[in-house]
Amino acid sequence: MNKTKLFCSILGLGMLTIGSAQIKQDSVKVEKLDEVVLSDSRFALKRENSGKVITKITSKTLEKLQGQSVAEIIGRTAGVEINGVRSNAGQNLSYLVRGGRNRQVLIMIDGVQVTDPSQIANDYDLRFLNADQVESIEILKGASSTLYGTGAATAVINIKLKEASKKAFSLNLRSTLGTNQSADEDAYALEDFRNSVTVNGSLGKFNYLASFGHQFTDGLSAIANGNESDAFNSNNGNLKLGYRFSDSFRLNTYASYDNYKADFDDSFGMMDAENVSISKQYRIGVSPEFKYNNGSITVNAAYNDVERDIESSFPSMFNAQSVIVDAFNRYNFSDKFYTVLGLNYQDNQMESFSIPFGETEFSQAIDPETAQFTITDPYANVVYVSDFGLNVNAGLRLNNHSEYGSHLVYSLNPSYKFDVDFGYIKGLASYSTAFITPSLFQLFEPSFGNADLEPEENQTIEVGAEVSVKGKATFSLVYFNRNEENFIDFVDTGDFVFQYRNIEKSFTASGVEFVAQVKLSKDIDINLNATYTTLDEDLSLRIPEIKINTRLDYSLSEQIQTSLSYQYNDQREDVFFNNTTFENEVVTLQSYGLLDFNVNYIILQDKLSLFANVTNIFNEDYQELFGFSTRGRGVNLGFNLKL
Repeated sequence: MNKTKLFCSILGLGMLTIGSAQIKQDSVKVEKLDEVVLSDSRFALKRENSGKVITKITSKTLEKLQGQSVAEIIGRTAGVEINGVRSNAGQNLSYLVRGGRNRQVLIMIDGVQVTDPSQIANDYDLRFLNADQVESIEILKGASSTLYGTGAATAVINIKLKEASKKAFSLNLRSTLGTNQSADEDAYALEDFRNSVTVNGSLGKFNYLASFGHQFTDGLSAIANGNESDAFNSNNGNLKLGYRFSDSFRLNTYASYDNYKADFDDSFGMMDAENVSISKQYRIGVSPEFKYNNGSITVNAAYNDVERDIESSFPSMFNAQSVIVDAFNRYNFSDKFYTVLGLNYQDNQMESFSIPFGETEFSQAIDPETAQFTITDPYANVVYVSDFGLNVNAGLRLNNHSEYGSHLVYSLNPSYKFDVDFGYIKGLASYSTAFITPSLFQLFEPSFGNADLEPEENQTIEVGAEVSVKGKATFSLVYFNRNEENFIDFVDTGDFVFQYRNIEKSFTASGVEFVAQVKLSKDIDINLNATYTTLDEDLSLRIPEIKINTRLDYSLSEQIQTSLSYQYNDQREDVFFNNTTFENEVVTLQSYGLLDFNVNYIILQDKLSLFANVTNIFNEDYQELFGFSTRGRGVNLGFNLKL
């Protein structure tokens, strides 16, 4: 074991030892409300009655992480590695959850699935989101296709945007200035600017929220040996309107516009280039909810339009549209028996344009009349909460796809809670199946597409335990094992002719996740998570075997809160194309550890606060992606004003 691994182990064990000792000795009484989770059942269940270990990132936690992107914040969760967040701001992101890939992670915003049908993996781009607009995040790991459909194979990331204030008028301003440079630079020039403004309020039965965010980041080249910086420029606009017609019926609507422009370099030759990627997203949606005795009916309907332009040596344009309608009925037969019956409908369509070899004008490469499919999924889920400790969560879903027919998925998730003097002990287990729909690009791209593709299938087993010490600590340990079948790969069929095909071989990813949340005293909290992941060689690209996150929160006073966080990533394997041998070669990226510090100073309670962050304090020089730049030490300052 190298020194960094040894340090991480000692640090983690030391924190747990201190936490255990402090739990026994500290006599400070802490009043804490029971944590409620939604993602695993769509009901507001107490955490102790949930058969999953769900990570909930609250608004309070988000306040401590001001100045970070949504992807950076999510990447501190056990079992989650988001690759690309430590590189140039415009770097593409990879969502590596429990050894999975982008196509196995489903992202939801305010209860609505969000995807980009023009992407190879059909995944949603988190670079569209502004962290200042987010209220909370729930991360549900494991196969969850029974409740959420295609793509929910390794995780569901449920992002809740901020709601309107109860006051008639409220104004929130936030601004951050920071540096952005590699480890071998020492200029510390201001190159990162993030600003947001939100106006919201409630007028009788009507509520409104309008927000705008902007980010401009420069100063860092996309490739490690680049001499020219590559800028990232994004804008986010969001409008939410709601009206409560009665105590039983309310209607919420929203519209959003997000865009970014990212400069990037030639990754084939690893040279500076004047390449630009421009992406625009338009979203509109409506969500009526009707409540009746012991139940409610909710409809989440949304239209999403994405436009992407790539200006490079291989220029291309993509347009994609999707319609999603998720209607479900929640019914409580009693305080012990909850049911969800729903129907999910999706219509996805895309087109693309490219310039053929030898020509100068764009021509259509993928026809939207062909590149279109619909999905119609009826589903059912039941939750039983007994008065003797047994809890059961089970579900079924029938996926009906216009291209490959019907596909059944199911889940069974029992748990048992033992009440003890100091809190509770909970054992949990689950077996669940999931599917990943082939993307429109994989099905219909004229050169590489394959209309005969079958959906990828996953089976996931989880076994674990959770221990809660009332108002003091929560510990959890979970083992997971996921088997993948019909894996879709980009296959060389001979003579450098490639095509997307299902692989007959099955793959396995397994591991252990440990999470500890300890309240040492009224003013000190410790959060620790560690993940060990073992994978078949074909799945191991850029995924660390060991990853550890720790955060120590300390309130110096009612006005000053500080956080010290550390992240350790084990060595990983990456692949690059060798221009000399014309072959892909495997390279090992060395392990690294990052120490960050954050401080928040409240000048006027609920009015004005200042915050500052120092990231990568020791200016560690490492590689996140082979051949691409990585951020060194960073400093940012900001303020948050509420009126």
